[in-house]
Amino acid sequence: MTTMPPRPDGVVSTAQSPASADPRPNGAPEVIRIRHLAKRFGAVSALDGVDMGVEAGEFVSIMGPSGSGKTTLLNILSLLDQPTEGDYLLDGINTSVVSERERAVIRRERIGLVFQQFHLIPYLSAVENVMLAQHYHSVADRGEALTALGRVGLDHRASHLPSQLSGGEQQRVCIARALINGPSLILADEPTGNLDAANETLVMDLFRALHGEGRTIVLVTHNPDLGRLTDRTIRLQHGRCVD
Repeated sequence: MTTMPPRPDGVVSTAQSPASADPRPNGAPEVIRIRHLAKRFGAVSALDGVDMGVEAGEFVSIMGPSGSGKTTLLNILSLLDQPTEGDYLLDGINTSVVSERERAVIRRERIGLVFQQFHLIPYLSAVENVMLAQHYHSVADRGEALTALGRVGLDHRASHLPSQLSGGEQQRVCIARALINGPSLILADEPTGNLDAANETLVMDLFRALHGEGRTIVLVTHNPDLGRLTDRTIRLQHGRCVD
């Protein structure tokens, strides 16, 4: 394994160089590569030898019953937790061997997160909530935040507080917030779980439009109807991929 030179942000990749990376059959580079991943909590194995990859531009769903390991896997993919064993490569960077500071940089710059709960600051307007993600990125640009809101159809609601927005509108603000820093990967955890059918359709249409632009999206869901809207489904059972 070849160590790559330091990047401008100080993160050092210990993965293979792009020229020697193992691409998927259609030739697209992999955004995610997981190898022999395990996560244990004491004597309980939440994940047990998971191997999977997601290539650039794919829209992938992760499905499985309660207790299958979906949440644990998502926490590892989002760099909010670390595996007990195995490797997680994101854009060729082996995140399993970098420091916590480097993990924070990677998470901030390369991952956009959309949760079931909106996690919007109640006293900030829609545009300010989007700009908050820029603040953590050390660059706040109101114009870019307004553009991001426009992409999700909410530029006309930029000055509204979360309490003045519907559930579907709040989730679209969250998607704008996830997009603002141009991440390589969008991770969505049950993003329509708190929405009615009409808003669920709006949000999924937005994800499909983003996928059409070449975005890489991983959607965790228990809803098979949503899973069928993605390119393919990774199924977990008892902490293992079953197909």
